[in-house]
Amino acid sequence: MVVAIFRSRLRPECVAEYRPLAAHMLELARAQPGFVSFESFGADDAARVSIIEFESLEHLDAWRNHPEHRKAQQLGRQRFYAEYRIQVCRPLRTRSFRREPIREP
Repeated sequence: MVVAIFRSRLRPECVAEYRPLAAHMLELARAQPGFVSFESFGADDAARVSIIEFESLEHLDAWRNHPEHRKAQQLGRQRFYAEYRIQVCRPLRTRSFRREPIREP
């Protein structure tokens, strides 16, 4: 498993135009072999963090090099992002907990 952490800040005037492209990219990513999950979070100061998991670095690289994704990356640098940083990591440890839902009688 590999995890890509994508921290970004959009240019305020481009947020509405960015949303449909982002939705399309997520649809394409989910269809890629090896895709595991995607989550995105926003902060009050407009900073955003997306966490993307793929089964392997090869799967993530295939997504990075997908022709439509490459075009979107270029468009992002030219128009949408004020800044971004991508970190690709391998989890060193994984722990999880899930409380079973409380069932009503």
